[in-house]
Amino acid sequence: MENLFCVVDIVQLMLNNHLMETKTATTIFEVLTSEARLAIFRLLVKYAPDGLVAGEISRMLDIPKTNLSFHLKTIIHSGLASMRREGRNTRYKANIPLMLETIAYLTAECCSGNTEQCQGFRAKSGVAPAFLPTCRKDEKP
Repeated sequence: MENLFCVVDIVQLMLNNHLMETKTATTIFEVLTSEARLAIFRLLVKYAPDGLVAGEISRMLDIPKTNLSFHLKTIIHSGLASMRREGRNTRYKANIPLMLETIAYLTAECCSGNTEQCQGFRAKSGVAPAFLPTCRKDEKP
């Protein structure tokens, strides 16, 4: 059932024909160039939609809380995650729609509309077709 929601999110992004701005994509890529931030974001994605509190992230990734705070602030500022106070704790959640929008941004113009070539690359990648935007045959920008 969880995979269905991911597929629905991807389809919705495609239906809305919402194109990510290059500036937004650049910010996201800059944030994820840090090994620690990439590990944190992947962990938040794994535990979506509930997310994790900072102490859990620190323990699971063996990152000191002071370093973790710095990385989480950067991730939050980029929009890749959100935070919510829960008493003395702060819960962090991955922004799954933004992650999917980033994937769509990277793959939207695969092989300049050459559907056969694009499908070949997709088959070699091992990524389930449901997680990739559709190839548009011979569509020119």
